[in-house]
Amino acid sequence: MSREPTGRWQGHAAILAFGTFAVGTDAFVIAGILPEIARSLNVSVAAAGQLVTVFSIAYAVLAPVLATLTAGWSRRVVLPAGLALFAVGNVITALAPAYGLVLAARVVAAGGASLYAATASATAAALAGDERRGRAIAIVMFGLTSSLALGAPLGTAVGAALGWRATMWLVTALAVVVIPVIAGRLPDVGHGPAGGWRQRLAPLADRRVLGVLTTTVVAFTGIYVPYTYLSAVYEPATGGQGGRLAVLLLVFGVAGTVGNLAAGHFTDRRGPRRVVIAGTLLLAVVFLLVPALRGSYATALAAVAACGVFSFTVTTPQQHLIMSYAPAGTQPMVASLNQSAVYLAVSLSGAVGGIALDAAGAALLPPLAAVLAVAAAALTWWYGRTAARATRGRVVQDQAPGRPVS
Repeated sequence: MSREPTGRWQGHAAILAFGTFAVGTDAFVIAGILPEIARSLNVSVAAAGQLVTVFSIAYAVLAPVLATLTAGWSRRVVLPAGLALFAVGNVITALAPAYGLVLAARVVAAGGASLYAATASATAAALAGDERRGRAIAIVMFGLTSSLALGAPLGTAVGAALGWRATMWLVTALAVVVIPVIAGRLPDVGHGPAGGWRQRLAPLADRRVLGVLTTTVVAFTGIYVPYTYLSAVYEPATGGQGGRLAVLLLVFGVAGTVGNLAAGHFTDRRGPRRVVIAGTLLLAVVFLLVPALRGSYATALAAVAACGVFSFTVTTPQQHLIMSYAPAGTQPMVASLNQSAVYLAVSLSGAVGGIALDAAGAALLPPLAAVLAVAAAALTWWYGRTAARATRGRVVQDQAPGRPVS
């Protein structure tokens, strides 16, 4: 399809970002209302924490499955359907009287969230055109980063004042409001591949796609190891005070929003691979400095801000890169695969970080994250060289004597 005028594609991307704001708020806010959930359902806080684990695993598993099942649908249908399923999951969560039903409802909400988020990124990229793909994805991801900075604190405050079920109704309302706007205003960007399951699953056989997914897992495991255990890493600076920790989380979210938007701009100008390599290497430097900066609250604020900026320089270029390898119509599916890799990394970060925390203490977590960030940069460089050699090989083969030149 032909690209839209600047004002129009930016407006449509902003509408899609409102949906990712709802999805992100739901994903991040649970951590803030765990004690209330535990008391209400008469379970331990650790058991309530499994709601986060179940959501992450369900998201990772269902994202590519649902994207493949709906590949032949119009995206103007898929997007409202994803938000509707997400809203249903949250309504059930708000009404559920028992822990088991709440767990099941989180699976439903995760399915809707995964279907919407992957399709939103691919749709915004299609509307903007290849040369503006990075900025379009960054706008959609702005909803996610702003939910970390604004949505989660707002939902936590609502939960503290009115109960955790009120928070679930708030998230539901955010999704319901945007459904008719998307259905009525978003242009139809077409359907997925019409050739059946083989065509829909073709990206899984592409080594370049698998390389991006591997890099995503390594990079985001590194990013989320210190974030998951932020309270332990910066305990010398916060003294265990919840208010100080809340400010650190707010700074991380605001800085991440800045980093995400900057990444979209530089991805379009410099290419996604360069942005990923630069972002992960700079992030590694910051992680290596954290042990020296975490003793003072002022230096901890600076370290968290830098981590936020560089952490979110990875999301947009990785989405851009993997979609550039996707055959026509399969962009939502590969975007869902990349998001599955992110949620897999979130789960791994909790396990890997927990082992390191028990073995050597919180001071080890940032250096461990630095090693993973450097590994992600090396993988990006390596897979980039491999992809370039493969491309040159195809060009030479196509231009061989006796073969037509396309």
